[in-house]
Amino acid sequence: MEAPAFEDADPGSDCDCPACGPGLLNRPAVSCGRPVPPAGRVLAVLATAAAATGAALGAGPAAAAAPHTAHRSPYSPDRPAAPAEDESDTPQGGKAPLHGPGGTPAQAVTGVKTPPTTRAEIIRRAKAWVAARVPYSMGAYWSDGYRQDCSGFVSMAWGLPGNEWTGSLGQFGVRIGKGDLQPGDILLFHNPANPQKGSHVVIFGGWTDHTRTSYVAYEQTPPATRRGSTPYAYWSNSGQYVPYRYKGVTAGTAGAEAGGGGAGGGGQAAYPGRSSFGPGADNAHVTRLGRRLVEKGFGTHYTTGPGPRWGEADRRNVEAFQRAQGWRGGAADGYPGPETWRRLFL
Repeated sequence: MEAPAFEDADPGSDCDCPACGPGLLNRPAVSCGRPVPPAGRVLAVLATAAAATGAALGAGPAAAAAPHTAHRSPYSPDRPAAPAEDESDTPQGGKAPLHGPGGTPAQAVTGVKTPPTTRAEIIRRAKAWVAARVPYSMGAYWSDGYRQDCSGFVSMAWGLPGNEWTGSLGQFGVRIGKGDLQPGDILLFHNPANPQKGSHVVIFGGWTDHTRTSYVAYEQTPPATRRGSTPYAYWSNSGQYVPYRYKGVTAGTAGAEAGGGGAGGGGQAAYPGRSSFGPGADNAHVTRLGRRLVEKGFGTHYTTGPGPRWGEADRRNVEAFQRAQGWRGGAADGYPGPETWRRLFL
């Protein structure tokens, strides 16, 4: 299979010095086997050293302060996702349901644990976050309900019914070898001894050349979602990353995606109108709606199908999806309006 061509995307600056954002001294200290002095003592030592240097050079008080440019961002373009030694690696939240408007947990999703999707759809979802430059956060949730950390990003791209973490993502995939990697697979490193130190996961987007020493990675890492050339398996802890393939991945081509008739149809088709759904409706839009509900994990009420004829199972599945968005009352009536359609086919 010929690897697709991608552009590299360099992340923006993520300087953590006091002049640019929260200081490194305000972050929890990362143990490296040495005692960590109190922040006040560190500041006093730095101030004394800076003053002494300024005095030796004959500089005034203004010149004695070291410029913040002396602090090199741990996410510089030449090594965009490799944190410095005094930085914690991508922290992440635990298992959580999808979140609705206002960041509140939505109703737990039941049904298909590994909803089917295609490789093209996985990459399309990943690209959507790259284009939106979703800010990295282990506690915030994007408008699609997924947590804005590395494991939430993969949960979103795989279309999982909830937010997973690096300790649980592996159960949704099967381990594969390096030579089997294809776009949409992941490279997962989970550090069970200390999940907040080093654990990370990225989406494989294709090899950059025939040597297979680097690949295009889609990942959620500070400061925001990025896509870029990455050495195999990763910048750090390279030997501990394990390739996985999503259990629900199905065959599909770009043409089938654009046609919108099969699984993983994505947001290719416009909302067909309220009249396409409800009692008596019998059309291809009902089939497409049903298939998308199954992909998203909301197909539990189907006993057969989904098919072109609207039924109570369609209505109940749509209602479950609407409630998962945090909607209640008339907003969760089981009939897909424009906003329901848009969110289903994000």
